[in-house]
Amino acid sequence: MSKKDWFVDWFDTSYYHVLYQNRDEQEAERFIRNILTYLDLPVNSRLLDLACGKGRHAKFLSEFDHHVMGVDLSPNSIEKASEYAHEKLRFQTHDMREVIENEEFDVIFNLFTSFGYFDDESENKRMCGAISKMLVPGGRLLIDFMNAKKVIENLVSSEEKVLEGLHFDIKRNYDGKHIYKYIQVNDNGHVSQYMERVQALLLADFLALLETNFEIIGTFGSYDLNVFHEDTSDRLILLAQLK
Repeated sequence: MSKKDWFVDWFDTSYYHVLYQNRDEQEAERFIRNILTYLDLPVNSRLLDLACGKGRHAKFLSEFDHHVMGVDLSPNSIEKASEYAHEKLRFQTHDMREVIENEEFDVIFNLFTSFGYFDDESENKRMCGAISKMLVPGGRLLIDFMNAKKVIENLVSSEEKVLEGLHFDIKRNYDGKHIYKYIQVNDNGHVSQYMERVQALLLADFLALLETNFEIIGTFGSYDLNVFHEDTSDRLILLAQLK
């Protein structure tokens, strides 16, 4: 395994896209429709999908007549996402811990548990600081994260999948701070090892992290924007406004 950040290797490999090829597009579209209805944004608002992956959420955001930018660290993901690009939808590679120069947004979206990837929690603060500098006064941030408490309680320790002739052997564990997923890929006898690691952040952790620059104005527990319950909700979705 590389000494680089784990996500630099894993998110840019073709194996990642095979393993996660069956994302629920209808669910993603429903969530975007629900949250944009809730936000009630003016036409031509400037939106950023931060850690956009292959661009599925950014694509849906742009269908509501807004100016949308999607950024991701993975060149392969951005290459794929760019197939959706049009006059109001653009993509570029970018590290979400950095400010995008000469850009300003009304709302920044960080979706599908694209937070808490880093070795040091100070990197979370760095990311939030960068976000605050890219928002207009009173701009909003939407974070869609897993409900870590429920995920930990229902963690599947091991499973195997065969997709497109590739054999995936997946193991998971929780060390009290991070949720780990170890992925072994057997590609016609060639074996590769990868890892995913996400900080098991709870609502209280996000409140403490965001309080410097943001005010929490909404918490939801599902893509239908139901009330968040730590024991039962599938998601932890936070809407924050720049102070």
